[in-house]
Amino acid sequence: MSLKGTATPSRKERRKKQTKIAMGSGLLAGALFVTTGFTGAGQTKASIPDNTHNFTINVDGRTIQKKTTQQDPSNVLTRSGVVLWQGDDYELQQIDDKHTEITIRRAVPVTITYDGETKQILTNKATVREALAEQGYQLENIETPTGLDTQITRNMAIAVEDNAAIRAEKERARQSIQTSRGAERYSAVLTMEASAYLPSDGGGSGITASGMMARYGVVAVDPNVIPLGTRLYIPGYGEAIAADTGGAIRGNMIDLCMEDYGSAMAFGRRDIQVYILD
Repeated sequence: MSLKGTATPSRKERRKKQTKIAMGSGLLAGALFVTTGFTGAGQTKASIPDNTHNFTINVDGRTIQKKTTQQDPSNVLTRSGVVLWQGDDYELQQIDDKHTEITIRRAVPVTITYDGETKQILTNKATVREALAEQGYQLENIETPTGLDTQITRNMAIAVEDNAAIRAEKERARQSIQTSRGAERYSAVLTMEASAYLPSDGGGSGITASGMMARYGVVAVDPNVIPLGTRLYIPGYGEAIAADTGGAIRGNMIDLCMEDYGSAMAFGRRDIQVYILD
């Protein structure tokens, strides 16, 4: 019995056909490989990021241009042959995403004299103001003949002093005199013409203008010069209080109460130093 339809290919014909298919597939794969490889290489080249960065280095009066993949400024300086010595520093300025400027600040020796003491420092600051602030000086409390905005130079000598208000306060703090109670601070010293009186002088009641009883240590003054109630120290007399007045006591005159007539006569009339105690 026979079957109708397409004749079955022989084994030899099937092998020829398989060979043609294999060759065709190989050629197609090769073409795809070449095309894909070419495209891939192009894509890889285009996608490689540019990690280089431009640095401009200002150092010792010259400029160095450096293009590198380094990001750490210290490494960039080292690779550029720039050495930082003790006290040196640098500042960075970002120009754009691909460009940074590095400025080296070299430290120089400077002397600072303050309150009788002189010290030498190394500073990389640009101005006297910055150098003094770095050393901890309170700029609002000091003055310098050099000028705070003067540029720092090698071996510069900077004289620093307190401003007028601080100087006055320090001077007041230094002013003291030794009394029977120990060291007493004073605000002023007056040269005055002094006389002596007894508690019984005047009206004889012994009551002073301030209501205090007259006794040794109570003195009469002109209230326009020394206000009543002011504490005083008088060398050779001791501590006193301004508590009385007198018709003849005007201006820089003072009357000291004595314990007895002999003491009053011995004192007489003389010029004395009167310390106004705080």
